[in-house]
Amino acid sequence: MTKLNVLILEDEDQAAIKLKKMIATLPYEIEISHFQSISEALEFFNSKPNLDLLFSDIELLDGNVFTLYSQINPDCPIIFCTAYNDFFLEAFETNGIAYLLKPYSKRQFMAAWDKYVHLFQPEKPAFDNRQLLAAIADISNRMEPSYKKHFVLKKKNESFIVEASNILYFEADGDYVIAWDQQMNKNLLSQTLTETEHSLDPAMFFRINRSQLVNFNAIAGFEPYIKTRLAIILKKHDQKLLTSNSRSAAFKQWIEQH
Repeated sequence: MTKLNVLILEDEDQAAIKLKKMIATLPYEIEISHFQSISEALEFFNSKPNLDLLFSDIELLDGNVFTLYSQINPDCPIIFCTAYNDFFLEAFETNGIAYLLKPYSKRQFMAAWDKYVHLFQPEKPAFDNRQLLAAIADISNRMEPSYKKHFVLKKKNESFIVEASNILYFEADGDYVIAWDQQMNKNLLSQTLTETEHSLDPAMFFRINRSQLVNFNAIAGFEPYIKTRLAIILKKHDQKLLTSNSRSAAFKQWIEQH
């Protein structure tokens, strides 16, 4: 039985978990290696691994992944999985065969996988218990995950509960997060924006830049700003939020999925 050796280069924990769950549904015996930095990947490649496929983010913990590919030349195809939409040329100048823009769907993942199978035709194993386990993993992957429904906020000596759906957007403020509610009241959370993002339903909240998460139900529309950036118009408020250049395409895709 053919075993496929797959490498994942991804520094976001939730993105890596999502990708591994999708890989687990495939009817193949797959061994996965996972690294979050260029330095780890470089050491791995120096050991001359026998890889069949590489899933690669672009911005890793210690820099841009193309600095790695300028030092080593992976002898396997690469499926890029990234939030950045401006590296298409670099991707296909390497061994790139597909470019998945986060947040990508299971359908988009399978289209990339089917392209890999069509081009490289890995031997599909006969049915065994691994297929049953993969089917179980697929069912688990499609189950409704648990997301945070409300936040306990403190103001002076008082604690009160605010539903997550009633927060217009979250904004990073040093080691804290400001939750702006429907009345544009400023509420402080003692956690990071990344922790907040991972606790919320990604169908309802989207990270539009490094410092802000916006609620889908708070959005009235959006318009072009500068270069590829977008200005998001909030309902019932004059304030506009700005996407970063790298998140604009993913934001529009997220909007279209609703």
